[in-house]
Amino acid sequence: MTELPMADGPPPRERADAARNRAKVLAAAEGLFAAGDPAAVTMDDIAKAAGIGRGTLYRRYPDRASIARALLDEHERALQEQLLRGAPPLGPGGGAGEAHPTPADRLAAFYRAMVDLLETHVHLVLGAETGIARFRTGAYAFWRLHLAHLARQAGLPDPETLADQLLAPLAPELFRHQRDSGRTPEQITAGLSTLAHGTLGR
Repeated sequence: MTELPMADGPPPRERADAARNRAKVLAAAEGLFAAGDPAAVTMDDIAKAAGIGRGTLYRRYPDRASIARALLDEHERALQEQLLRGAPPLGPGGGAGEAHPTPADRLAAFYRAMVDLLETHVHLVLGAETGIARFRTGAYAFWRLHLAHLARQAGLPDPETLADQLLAPLAPELFRHQRDSGRTPEQITAGLSTLAHGTLGR
């Protein structure tokens, strides 16, 4: 599991003025994404809210999705670290006095953690990963490798294909739809736990 890739590389070293501009951009984008439909936010909106020029914005971020990704990166990295080295069942276990959790228990724990992340940051995920862009992120590659690893541990055929299918229920559009339809995070988590144990076994 230690060979799993992290979401993205660390940010480059930057000048003090560049760091200030970056902080302004991220704060402005966070507010705009949270206030309404992230897909409706434009780069012009972000530049105006941050109080910087469009050229300054585009020199750092080529598009809206790259800004949302920068905001998400810290949260996703924290979860990745737990998957690699955290306590079971989210982490692998096997330390002093720790049993190894089953693949199904680890998948259910991953689903629970992802529901928590989506509940707090779905506006960022929608800004970063809508549609086909979801499959091009470093984080998606990490989640996919993790789930393929669990499927392989469970002895299931074609774990790579199954990993994509197990990630499909975490699409941010689906999560937003379920929440808007009145489903609670607990209900969503319970359904995903049923899926985890039904697919990878007890």
